[in-house]
Amino acid sequence: MQVAIDFGLTNVDVVAMRDADARHIAQVATLPSQRKVDVAQVRCALSALGRDAADFARICVTGGQHRRLPDAIDGVPVVKVGEIEAIGFGGLHLAQRQQPDLREALVVSAGSGTAMIAVRNGSVQHVTGSAVGGGTLIGLCKLLIGTSDPQEIDALALAGDSNKVDITLIEATGGAIGRLPADANAVNFGRAATLEWADVAREDMAAGVAVMVGQVIAVIAINAARAERLDRIVVVGHLVDMACMRKVLNTVAGYYGADFTVPEMPGYATAIGALAVGARVH
Repeated sequence: MQVAIDFGLTNVDVVAMRDADARHIAQVATLPSQRKVDVAQVRCALSALGRDAADFARICVTGGQHRRLPDAIDGVPVVKVGEIEAIGFGGLHLAQRQQPDLREALVVSAGSGTAMIAVRNGSVQHVTGSAVGGGTLIGLCKLLIGTSDPQEIDALALAGDSNKVDITLIEATGGAIGRLPADANAVNFGRAATLEWADVAREDMAAGVAVMVGQVIAVIAINAARAERLDRIVVVGHLVDMACMRKVLNTVAGYYGADFTVPEMPGYATAIGALAVGARVH
């Protein structure tokens, strides 16, 4: 058995597998990030699975300051995998469970921030990214509606109407523009300047933040995929655990005729990618 740990800014994700095949996942766990990487954090991550280092043939690590770790823990090899490789191969690996013929894609990692990786011909390349991501969503919702709980934010956003805080195209221009329908937004939070805080429902505020974050990610991803001449966009990361974010991505994809895939277990893609890479190098 082998294990991988992805040290993110918000979460630490742990995946144990019987082999490097994403279909053979044995255990997963997610812990809050302590924003430091050391042997104690590795032990903590493994204990979340009820295991210790001796239970594994190798420990693959990625994310954060993973390169500071020693080359072995309790005699078990520590395989250090670059985050770009782990994201790219992990995203493709998961997507292939649903689309076995998939050989290339733009893999979008929507975590605290957003990274976009082109995967083709067995190689990966960082294309672009954005500082807008899950950290933006959580941070703004904490400031605007007083919660940083992703599940609460998701429920509020799904119940809200972003057009209560946004200005729509029909208001800004009188109708649709190109592929965008008249009820698409023209200005994120454009109404906020003329609204009283007490008049805005928490649900509508949450929906407005979710739409803004999702649109930024989706539009950059679509343009990046087209620039790279990649037809498929695979979105992974814990941000797309949230139904409100998947809804926004699907809406934007519909506007522009894009093909977004959100595989199962998207939050564990980077750890799964670290396992896949680690199996190749050992």
